[in-house]
Amino acid sequence: MVEGPSKFSSAGVTVFRTKAKGQILHAAFQLERLWCRDHPARVFKPRWKKEALLLLKGAQKFLHYKRDLLAPDRIDEIESRRVDLKAAIKAKDLDAVKETSKQLRNTCEKSLAHYRQPDWLSENIEVFWVAIVVALGIRAYFLQPFRIPTGSMQPSLNGIVATTKHDEEGWDTPWFGEQVFDFAMSGRSYENIVAKKDLNIVSIKDASFFLFSRTKITFDDNTTEVIGCPVNEAYGISTIKNALIRKQSQRTPHFEKGDPIFQGYLTSGDLVLVDKVSYHFRQPKRGESFVFDTRDIDTDGPDRMSSQAKGDHYIKRLSGVPGDTIQIDEPNLYINGDKATEETLLRVMSKEPDSKGYPYTGYTNPRRTGGQKTLFSDSSHSVTLDANPDKGNNYREFFALGDNSTDSLDSRYWGSVKQYNLVGPAFISLWPFNSGHWGFIK
Repeated sequence: MVEGPSKFSSAGVTVFRTKAKGQILHAAFQLERLWCRDHPARVFKPRWKKEALLLLKGAQKFLHYKRDLLAPDRIDEIESRRVDLKAAIKAKDLDAVKETSKQLRNTCEKSLAHYRQPDWLSENIEVFWVAIVVALGIRAYFLQPFRIPTGSMQPSLNGIVATTKHDEEGWDTPWFGEQVFDFAMSGRSYENIVAKKDLNIVSIKDASFFLFSRTKITFDDNTTEVIGCPVNEAYGISTIKNALIRKQSQRTPHFEKGDPIFQGYLTSGDLVLVDKVSYHFRQPKRGESFVFDTRDIDTDGPDRMSSQAKGDHYIKRLSGVPGDTIQIDEPNLYINGDKATEETLLRVMSKEPDSKGYPYTGYTNPRRTGGQKTLFSDSSHSVTLDANPDKGNNYREFFALGDNSTDSLDSRYWGSVKQYNLVGPAFISLWPFNSGHWGFIK
């Protein structure tokens, strides 16, 4: 029984749907056979003809797109070549089609004499510069990389750590493949610096640039050695420390021929990305790791660690927000008279080891040495952060503390961080991969 007609194709054949599936398939087969019989040219069109017709179409598009750039005589020539190709196709003259196709193609290609197809070098240079512009845009407005040079946030985040091996008899740097693997996974780089003759230290200076911490040691023969760590970490290397003791007591040489200057390895500080967007939409939260610049912050002074004092950006734990009164009663941090309740601050106060067994030190009041200025000396001292800045001045205050309180230059020394100093919260630790901190930062 017929259910209702519907058009099956533009060929004009009407197929009626029936309940019998076989009848529908048979009707479709008959339709296809009739269509192929009536339009054999469309089914069996030779390749040369298809290509020639495509060239005609492409030449027409070329005229439409480039007409404003083409000289009038060139337009007339292209139109003439198209007419010749159409005539050759209609005459089914294969040789003529090939010749007129070649002429049409050459005419189009030479019509814009000033146009030159870019070579691979030009294209790659363009891609390179576009990538740089995009990266700079991301860094300026969204995410900024920050390399942690010091151990002020350990064990939450690592700075550069020097490990000496000179006391291990027969120690030598591992083979090249192991060094590459250790650097890729752990940020570990090996050093084996030995005095080739008797040497005396003249100076030890910071030679850092960009994201790379460097310490340059100059000797009395005008030679230098560069160690890839901050100055304060270089001072902590036992061989250099002993040499400086000899220098202070005026004993020479500081290093005898064959003495190790530094044998061991340096473990890179964590490379983190800083979120530069969030603080435009929310207030900073107590307990989060954050990065700020040091504009108008007095980080200089006697006995300050030069690698921290010279930094233009710091990373610390945000321990106080505007309106808070901060007080330290070792190992605890008190905010507005009560012990801090934020998870990250409690972790520091607990003095418990982290997942790798490195303990937190708790919060400490700094000890005054050599005229060093501090805001705290004992538990009786406190600081209140300004929450009501003068009209027109964006001077709301925040308090920054390092998790490694005994080895951190922070707000206990130079006071509060102003709102205009804020860069953003530490977002993610990118590298090294097996430092125990890879991933989102708490």
